Amino acid sequence: MSRIYESLYACGKMCVNRATYKCVMSHTATHCNILQHTATYCNALQQTATHCNTLQNTATHCNTLQHTATHCNTLQHTTAYCNTLQRTATHCNALQRTATHCHALQSNATHYNALQHTATRCNTLQHTATHCDTLRHTATHFKTLQHESTWHTR
Repeated sequence: MSRIYESLYACGKMCVNRATYKCVMSHTATHCNILQHTATYCNALQQTATHCNTLQNTATHCNTLQHTATHCNTLQHTTAYCNTLQRTATHCNALQRTATHCHALQSNATHYNALQHTATRCNTLQHTATHCDTLRHTATHFKTLQHESTWHTR
């Protein structure tokens, strides 16, 4: 039997020996106590539900923050990787410019060596030409002397 029916039964037994007024008052007070306990229990359930909703909202917010943190970490790693690639590209461009400059210098050096070789050969030829002119002049002078000597001895 529930508490309400037990109270009515007890009240009914009492009503046999006493006035009806006392029985109704007793029944009303018991019913009021039961309603009060029920209301207290209901309030406790409502507070628990509110607390549960708060915890659920907090958990959802926490999950959102965790997802945001993960996304942020991914972006940080991507940024670091991008910066590394950018530095590598800059270094590669500098090396490429150096290689181009080196090739130009090498080409200039080859051209310079060729010019130097040509100049040395030209100097040698000029020296040879001067020497040849000296020899020709000497030969001419020698012939002249020889011819004069031949005229004088005749």
